[in-house]
Amino acid sequence: MEIFIQIVQFILSLSLIIVLHELGHYLPAKYFKIKVEKFYLFFDVKYSLLKKKIGETEWGIGWLPLGGYVKIAGMIDESMDKEQMAKPPQPWEFRSKPSWQRLIVMLGGVTVNFILAVLIYIGLAYNYGSTSIPTSSIKDGYLIENPILLDLGFQTGDKILNVDGIEIESYSDLRKSIISSSVYQVERDGRILEITLPVDFLGQLSSSESTSSFELRRPFVIQNVAEESLNKDYGIEPGDVIISLNGREVNYVDEIVPILKENSNRTVDVELLRDFSYKINKTLNVDSQGKLGFSTGSTVQDMVDLGLVDLVSKSYGIFESVSVGTSRFISFMGFYFEQLVAIFNPSTGAFKGLGGFIAITNIFPSYWSWQAFWGTTALLSVMLGVLNLLPIPALDGGHATFLVYEMITGKKPSNRFLEVAQLIGFLILIALVIYANGNDIYKLFNFIV
Repeated sequence: MEIFIQIVQFILSLSLIIVLHELGHYLPAKYFKIKVEKFYLFFDVKYSLLKKKIGETEWGIGWLPLGGYVKIAGMIDESMDKEQMAKPPQPWEFRSKPSWQRLIVMLGGVTVNFILAVLIYIGLAYNYGSTSIPTSSIKDGYLIENPILLDLGFQTGDKILNVDGIEIESYSDLRKSIISSSVYQVERDGRILEITLPVDFLGQLSSSESTSSFELRRPFVIQNVAEESLNKDYGIEPGDVIISLNGREVNYVDEIVPILKENSNRTVDVELLRDFSYKINKTLNVDSQGKLGFSTGSTVQDMVDLGLVDLVSKSYGIFESVSVGTSRFISFMGFYFEQLVAIFNPSTGAFKGLGGFIAITNIFPSYWSWQAFWGTTALLSVMLGVLNLLPIPALDGGHATFLVYEMITGKKPSNRFLEVAQLIGFLILIALVIYANGNDIYKLFNFIV
């Protein structure tokens, strides 16, 4: 059921983004009186799932979910319609229009993607406000479990003082910093250390089985007691928090686990906090695996109630929301450009982390949340817009590049050149799709095995 919810969110979000992107091409084309022959969600290779002709345009849904397209008369595009291009230009065709009109048509899709993202971020700011965890409130450092980070010298409990000499104010910004930063200044047991990430750090991280980085250290909040637990009848209630073992104060799961392992097949004196208000003392049994037989799980709110972190919440009026939403858009644009620069730089190895449909689907939560859905849709809209701006033939950015060249030089590339460029660009995109989804399958196979 959880994967079904993720897939539904993915399809709904992707369909919305693609339709609006193609609408961004369709509307200026119609405004400039250019004939639009087809408007498709997904590709209709050989056949369509649905189609209906309205006026001069065939509207439909294809079976291949690799995007969508509008077929604009007199334009060399995905259809590779050489027969039409061999005929004399007609007034209603794309190729007959001034270069500046053609450029507006080509950039209409990404423009709509960016506008959509801005509007979503503004709406999210107005309806949900914002929440953040100040890094200054994380008093006991971070949980470090990724072998790559451990090998570089990070340890659980490290406090990050600054990144590349800049103090990071929020926990979410700290997690993002790992994409493009180099030097982390760390405080450990009163000492100041510097840890430098290698050039190929992102490649190492992408190849690691663990995707964790600087994680919050979680308290031992009991969710339920297993039927086979040695402590099944000891009066443990969901929500109880272990705060002491054998007289030693413990705040986090990572502190408790090694103590339990040391006391396998023994009993331990446990102090529990119930309802975040009063304490209970019990003597509990540790099994041969060093476990109490409890499942654990904590929320950020649990951590706030226990005084382990602070959570700053803000609400915004409509005018503030415009400013906040626009800032979030600009911030994510910069963050995503940094990722692309890293991916296209072979020395970083970041291309190893390129993901396809499975990776995108996993961005969505396994439960339905409108806030998460719209936030992820905004993110994907930015990603689609930026990717389409890349100067690769077959993408909007490739078409725009040739048009800018034409506007500057006054020379229009030949149809033959555009056909070859379109084919090469399409092959590049297919190769990227195969590689990205191959990465997904490889990681999934390793996970299952």
